[in-house]
Amino acid sequence: MSFDITKKDLADWSSASLVFLSGAMTGHYAAIGMNPVQWSGAIAAVLGSVTVAVAVRVWPVKTATAEAED
Repeated sequence: MSFDITKKDLADWSSASLVFLSGAMTGHYAAIGMNPVQWSGAIAAVLGSVTVAVAVRVWPVKTATAEAED
């Protein structure tokens, strides 16, 4: 059985890990207490990581024929 890991797979899993990590860190620091400035930074981090994850998934994949045309 052979598993081929492509750049697309790596980008998908990396962006999902980024969302998980930023959410986990936000939850941890929220549990121990944050001030409003820290809350705004945490919200920006989570929204930024979700934006990266969405962009990775909707960005069109370049195919070999598209690269040959360029």
